[in-house]
Amino acid sequence: MKKLILSFFSLLVLTVAFQACDDTKTYAEMLEEEDQAIDDFIKENGIKVISQSEFYAQDSMTAENEYVRLASGVYMNIVDKGSEDRNDTVKANDIVLVRFMEYSILDKDTTLSNLNAPETVDEFRYTVSSSSIAGIFISGYMLSYYSSTAVPPGWLVPLSYVRDMAHVKLIVPSKMGHQTASQYVYPYFYDIRKYQIYK
Repeated sequence: MKKLILSFFSLLVLTVAFQACDDTKTYAEMLEEEDQAIDDFIKENGIKVISQSEFYAQDSMTAENEYVRLASGVYMNIVDKGSEDRNDTVKANDIVLVRFMEYSILDKDTTLSNLNAPETVDEFRYTVSSSSIAGIFISGYMLSYYSSTAVPPGWLVPLSYVRDMAHVKLIVPSKMGHQTASQYVYPYFYDIRKYQIYK
């Protein structure tokens, strides 16, 4: 009987020890960490955040190092709106070519970029349905690195505000990022140097 009681208490002590060593974070804790990392990134880079009403009052433009926080949670800075022709916008089934740099806000490191690869451009098809918009990668670094055809929803947000050959900078929270960002609750910064509508 003593051996049985001793075994039971040993098992109980081991269980408590394993639980005390559990370093996994809850989803809520990861979201909190993400929010803090985005706030720190904004402060470290001297970014001024404006409201959507201020953004619209400025003819949907941002000043240097000024970002609008959109309803989606994406922060957007329009460096160059692109073509002067107001009709030169992306439409359903257009192919869009992109030059970009992806920076992990949590890791504080560049993850991926095709800016220094003149032979490579990321290419996606812009799709529109009655209830949603989406992008499907056809080729490029994002497709090969993340093994997913889904364009991060955050990349599509600026397309409502810019035209062919636009240059934008984005802070994309995990829920608007690619599959890996969503899975691990990682925010990313993007410098998208060119949204070129392929004709």
